[in-house]
Amino acid sequence: MDTLLAVLDDTIAAATAAGRADLVARLTQAGDRVRDPRRRIVVAGQVGQGKSSFINALLNVDLCPVGDGATTTVPIELAYAPTAFTAIGEREIKSIATITRDQATRIDLGYPSDLLKDGIVLIDTPGLGAAGSTVGALELVSTADAILFVTDASTELTAPELAFLRQASEFTSSTAILLTKTDLYPHWRQVEAANRTRTQTTLIPISAHLRKHAMRFQDPQLGAESGFPQLFDFLREVINQGDRAARSAVARELHSAAEHLALKVGSELVALRDPKSADAAVNELHLAKSTAQDLQRRTATWQQTLADGITDLIGDVDHDLRERLRTIAREGDEWIDTHDPGRHWPAVTEWLSSTVDSALGDNLLYAHTRADLLADQIAEHFQAMSTVELPAADALNKQPTIADLEPDIGLVSKMLVGMRGSYGGVLMVGLATTFAGLAMLNPISLGAGLLVGGKAYRDDKQARLARRRAEAKQAIRRFLDDVAFQAAKDGKDRMHRIHRTLRDHYAGVAERTFRSIEDSLRAASDAATTRTTHRTARIAALESQLAAVAELRTYATAHLEAPSEVRV
Repeated sequence: MDTLLAVLDDTIAAATAAGRADLVARLTQAGDRVRDPRRRIVVAGQVGQGKSSFINALLNVDLCPVGDGATTTVPIELAYAPTAFTAIGEREIKSIATITRDQATRIDLGYPSDLLKDGIVLIDTPGLGAAGSTVGALELVSTADAILFVTDASTELTAPELAFLRQASEFTSSTAILLTKTDLYPHWRQVEAANRTRTQTTLIPISAHLRKHAMRFQDPQLGAESGFPQLFDFLREVINQGDRAARSAVARELHSAAEHLALKVGSELVALRDPKSADAAVNELHLAKSTAQDLQRRTATWQQTLADGITDLIGDVDHDLRERLRTIAREGDEWIDTHDPGRHWPAVTEWLSSTVDSALGDNLLYAHTRADLLADQIAEHFQAMSTVELPAADALNKQPTIADLEPDIGLVSKMLVGMRGSYGGVLMVGLATTFAGLAMLNPISLGAGLLVGGKAYRDDKQARLARRRAEAKQAIRRFLDDVAFQAAKDGKDRMHRIHRTLRDHYAGVAERTFRSIEDSLRAASDAATTRTTHRTARIAALESQLAAVAELRTYATAHLEAPSEVRV
């Protein structure tokens, strides 16, 4: 990296000397990415799979809250700091155990750990399963360098877990499945083998408990059995991949800057070397300037494509979301029509939350794919433009909840319903049989009471079942309406951010292209009037500058074409 940074500094100096502040800004930004060694690792998984325990074992310190159920309610970002601190924004806090989503969207936690000092930044996410949790995790994954998906060894990967892994793979190729709690489940090897048949993602069996004991007693054999050495190999590869990505990004910026700088120097040099061909060069530059100026002036062409594309994108993403939610509603209605929701309502709410969560994740992927296609369409208005990086959207701030159904009546209430119906039957038949000389309470009246009471109970049972089914359907629809309302708002905000990013990116491309051609035209025109006595010295200076720029371009091209070495 030292050589790369030296070349980057030389290019920044050349761009500064040429008065190209726009190129200096882009090169400086690329240099900042190289100098920042941090690699963001997202830790995700279902509730109760041991994410926080894993992070504590990895860092060999209890930082994240652990316990039964959902203990991580907001994302926690753990990074290196000389002294430990816990903060929400600029405000330091004493404990994170009681912080909820209503109080913060992220908690920053700093700690003087050797692993964190090497550049690893860990992000502990809330457990998946609740509506919106997948979207929040995927948006963190979209800006991360890798993801560690935590699942325990009690059972094979479930359908929601496989769905999340499929969605996350669209954002990053650096994914590892951590099979936790291997010390608790003797059959973990069978679970590992079954999971390997269901996914091609890297799978690493680990035990946080063994890791803690290994660190406490300094036992290398116990440490090897914990599985953490394989995890460290994966993290080292993530760091190396990040270094290669940063190197490639800088090489692209160097190559682009060299092209811009070479255009001005080369145009002036051609005009000085051969004054006869200067007019032709100036004419070509005038034509190129006219084209670039026209492109810059008539930005309505590509901006109209952008505006239309964003409008269509917002409509299509919203339609995709609503279609997915309507499908879930139909599936819920079909199940309710054939079952008693009162008996299975907890299972229904769990299914609904998980299904909606997965649907929101698929909708985010759809928006991501369509935004990439829109960026390609805008690029067609330019020549050899690079694609823009999509911004990370904010997670859902509010999570809708499913209302509870009215509880079924108890045994005493059921008896009262039957007695109420049987009383009418006994009274009616008993009065009729008194004309035959029988007592009010007789076998006939009692039998009639039982029949009428039974029918009254059955009718009441059917009425209560129909009422519960209607309430269940209404509860599902209200829940889906709340989800659609919140998700639609977040989706539109996401699309507007993409709109601004694409607009600013391509407006900058047009402006830099026009600036380079204008500078080249001015340099070529000035060269035509340069005195003969100054011409030789100016040619020598330009040749030296062009050689330096050519060397920069050659260096950048070599780093773009050849893969860099991997550190061990």
